[in-house]
Order: sequence, then C-alpha cells, then structure tokens
Amino acid sequence: MKLKKKQILLVSFMLFSLFFGAGNLIFPPFLGQNAGSQTPPAIAAFLITAVALPVLGVIVVAKFGGLEKLARKVDPKFAMVFTILIYLSIGPGLGIPRAASLPFEMAVAPYLPKEANLSLFMLLFSLVFFLIAGWLALTPNKLVERIGKFLTPSLLCLILFLFFSFLSRGTVDIAPAAESYSSTPLVKGFLEGYLTMDTIAALNFGLVIATTIESLGIKEKKGVMKYTTMTGIFAGTILACIYLILAYMGMSSSGVFPIQENGAWTLRCIVHQLFGDTGAILLAAIFTLACLTTCVGLITSISQYFSTLTTKLSYRQWVLGIAGFSFIICNQGLNVILSISVPVLNAIYPISIMLIVLGLCDRWIQKIPYVYLSTITAVGAISIIYAVEEAGVSFGAVGNILHAIPLYSLGLGWVIIGIGTIGILCVIKGINVIRNRENSEVEAGAL
Repeated sequence: MKLKKKQILLVSFMLFSLFFGAGNLIFPPFLGQNAGSQTPPAIAAFLITAVALPVLGVIVVAKFGGLEKLARKVDPKFAMVFTILIYLSIGPGLGIPRAASLPFEMAVAPYLPKEANLSLFMLLFSLVFFLIAGWLALTPNKLVERIGKFLTPSLLCLILFLFFSFLSRGTVDIAPAAESYSSTPLVKGFLEGYLTMDTIAALNFGLVIATTIESLGIKEKKGVMKYTTMTGIFAGTILACIYLILAYMGMSSSGVFPIQENGAWTLRCIVHQLFGDTGAILLAAIFTLACLTTCVGLITSISQYFSTLTTKLSYRQWVLGIAGFSFIICNQGLNVILSISVPVLNAIYPISIMLIVLGLCDRWIQKIPYVYLSTITAVGAISIIYAVEEAGVSFGAVGNILHAIPLYSLGLGWVIIGIGTIGILCVIKGINVIRNRENSEVEAGAL
C-alpha cells in the first residue's frame, strides 16, 4: 500500500504544526534583529539545531519505535528518567506554558486598557486556550484532519501575507551586528536554535508521526520509515522557509527600531509598522494558531506516553491533568518561563543531540562496548556543569579545568567531549580486534 500525495502533504503539515509554536515564532526575528548584517551565517547555523536535527530526531525515534527504546541503548534506568525529563520539560514544565502565554502577552495584553487587571485577563485567556487545546487532544485520531487540513494552511497563509506585506511596504534598514553576534555568529546562531526546543520535541513527535502513518494503512516498518522520512523532510523544508522569512524581516528591521526585550516584541514592532493598531488582530491570529497546534501535539504525545506507564490513569485523564498543570504554570508570565528554559535547555539539549547522532550511526557503532553509555555520560556531565555555571554557580578548580576544553566557554564543549569519547572507544575496539586476530593466527599456527 502507498500513501496518496494528499495524505503525505497532510501528515507533513501536521508535523510542521507540531513543531511550529511559540519559540519558532519569536526566536528567528529576534536573531535577525540582533545579528543584523551577520544574519546569513547566524541563521544558517540556527537551521542546524532548529530544522536539521529535529527532522533527524523524528526519523531516528520512528526507527527505534519510541524515545524510551532509543534511550534504552544507554541504560534502562537512564531511559526512564531521561524520557520523563524530556516529556516534562517540553511539556507542562516549559514548552506548553510558554506556547500558551505568548499569544496573550504579545497580541492581547498590549492592547488592553491601562487600568485592566492583566492577571485576570491572562487567567481567562489561558483557561479558554487550554479548554480548546484539551478538547482537540482528546481525539488524537483526528489530528491529521483538524491540524493538517485546516489549522496549518490557515497559519501559513497568515505568515505569507505578513511577509509579502513587509516586502511591499516595510522599511528596510540593516544595522551592524550586536556584540553577541559580531564575533561568533555561527556559534550564537547554533545555540539560539536550542531555544526552539524542536530537537527535544522531535523525540516526542517521532512516535506520533509513525503511529499516524500506521493508522493510514502503512503497517510494514520499511514503509513507515519511508513515509516518516518523506514527511519529515517536507515539514523541515517548510519550517526552514518560515525561519528564513522571519529572520529576514528581523534583519531588515534591525536599524528601524531598537533591539527589543524578546523576539515577540520584535515581531510586534514589525507588524505595528505595517498595519498600525489593527495589526494586533493579525498578530493574535498567527500567535494563537501556531501555539495552539503545538500545545495540542505536545499534550497528545505526552499523554500517550504517560498512559502507558500506569493503568491507574487513562489517556483522557492525563490530557486533562497536563492541560490543567500547564494552565497554572503559564500564568507565571512569559519572561519567567523563558528565564527558566535557558539553563534547562543548555543541560538536556546536548544529550538529546548526541542521542540522535548515536541513533543515526547505530549500524556502525552498535558492536562497540559501552559506546552509548560512555558518550551520553560524558556529554551529559559537561552540559549539566555548563548549564549550572551559566546559572551563576562556580565550580572553582574543576570549572577552570573545563574551560580549557575547546569551545567550552561558548557552550559547545560537549561536542569535543562527545567526538573524543566515540573516537577513544573506536580506537580501543580496533586494538581489541587486531589483538584477537593475532591471537587467532597464533593459535592456528600452533595447531
């Protein structure tokens, strides 16, 4: 059996929508505004962590049949702890509340009367938001129909309308790069891609996409992998195009208005420049659609996973519980959520990336003893220490030693450690193979 082109397109749209949420909207224009003339190399590096790795993550997770099965290559206990940590961070702990608070704070709050009680309005907005998200998540078998056919095309049309409006009447003034981008735009862009949370999200969505494809009649693993790869590449292409559009608008506006507090305000300034106060309607629609689809996907995937861990709570109960907890967290405010997300992502993102890389190379490295455990342990230790240091905790002499690692001060020391660990294990494996071969030859000669 083969999927129809329409079915492939709808699943691709669904995957795009699952990825494209709050961070995907706000970080590219913010990157463009800060990077200014250095936007091309910065956005190129950004696309690695925000597009390429997420697509590969979806494919790898589908290949192994879920995140926990992939993580079991490291250790069963690690698989349980890491999977739960990933689901909590991308879900009710950070990802879902961020997605829910963004449309309110950027597209609703600025246009309320000055005397308005923002906390009350946020409470009401988030309540309605999560009621809708929870309702949609209660029927996961209808996600392709509802998201792929209706919500995603609407979102893409709104973003394209904004882009073409900017091209026709937007003010273009490209400023020099801000200090953070002027010296190392590639590194900065790469690290900014962390903030989208897409590589982590891919570890959730891989199984969702594989299951969706199976529900359309593709039962053989080879066929599932084929269509997962196709939809992943197509969704990634759309995602990259939208990122380039948003980054271009941010870059072109970098000299028009001052650097904003975050990317949401950058986008708001652009929209206000084009449409005045009436642009709030367009902005609200874009933010709400993007964030709603992502929240639905996250609630669905997380509820599906946790419902397999215990029989005491059903999928429906997990949906309601996650939506309710996220509702509470999102009312803490966008800036609070963003401030928490940075150190958490610095800690777990490198582990996620390395797990994907190991999964991609499984065919060639699976016979190397302890390659998964050793590499993930080394990368995890370095990334966690770096995240804690960035949060303001000093490690004294240990920290000084770690800063001697190339790229460590830039947040990429884990790359060197990861490659080095795999390289050492490969050398040890090679030496053992040679020794075993020599011993076999000696024994054969003795006979």
